[in-house]
Amino acid sequence: MSKATEVDAVGMSYLDSIPRKAVTVYLPLIVFLIVLLFPFYWMVITSIKPDAELLSRDGNPFWVINPTLTHFHKLLFETTYPQWLWNTVLVSVVSTFVSLVASVLAAYAIERLRYKGSKHVGLSIFLAYMVPPSILFIPLANVVFNLGLFDTRLALILTYPTFLIPFCTWLLMGYFRSIPMELEECALIDGATRWQILIKVVLPLAVPGLISAGIFAFTLSWNEFIYALTFISSSEVKTVPVGVVTELVQGDVYQWGPLMAGALLGSLPVAFIYSFFVEYYVSGMTGSVKE
Repeated sequence: MSKATEVDAVGMSYLDSIPRKAVTVYLPLIVFLIVLLFPFYWMVITSIKPDAELLSRDGNPFWVINPTLTHFHKLLFETTYPQWLWNTVLVSVVSTFVSLVASVLAAYAIERLRYKGSKHVGLSIFLAYMVPPSILFIPLANVVFNLGLFDTRLALILTYPTFLIPFCTWLLMGYFRSIPMELEECALIDGATRWQILIKVVLPLAVPGLISAGIFAFTLSWNEFIYALTFISSSEVKTVPVGVVTELVQGDVYQWGPLMAGALLGSLPVAFIYSFFVEYYVSGMTGSVKE
């Protein structure tokens, strides 16, 4: 056995012993899981605690003695939370679809169509993403009001792509760059048009990148707060992030049970999507930044 092979064997056997593995692998994982999952655990136990336990100073604050679903009943049947949830789903899905369509066309044009200044255009699009939404919502509010879209779901659907398209375009540019140019050249020789190449060659190969961009756009749309708070005032048009905060907090009275129940139900769709597409998400992010 060569010296290099012996060194590799020693390096691989470093984690064979239980104490070393416990310190270097299991302990950091346990700490990471506790920090990551504790907020969800706190939301769950708070949402099923009766008011007497929530306001009591006695007992264990990290456990529930008499669990109840009263807070969920109040949230679903005594508020307009189902309507908030539907508004959030509608706005997020439509905004994500519009942003993906625009980002695919922009990213493909910048990366594949050879014209002068394409790199500068790509950089400008990414720099546009760096502009904070807290600055843009002031002029956008004026535009929304002049178009007569204030207090409508369409106001959110049209304004959300302003911060979704730049990053999705930058992400897809990196992924399109990883697809071999020879595939398109062969298709052009065979007589395919640019539109056919995009639909039949590039997009099937860019599915991980599309899923990554879609998850990113959907998550931002789902959790967006500033635009939804500024452009929406009616309770029946609000989204979950705004409705939970504005409708379940009355002055200095916080309805912690319904608040946590609403936050828990509102976080489940995003967690569900991530759990199903995490492999595609990682693959898409890796492909977009590897060059």
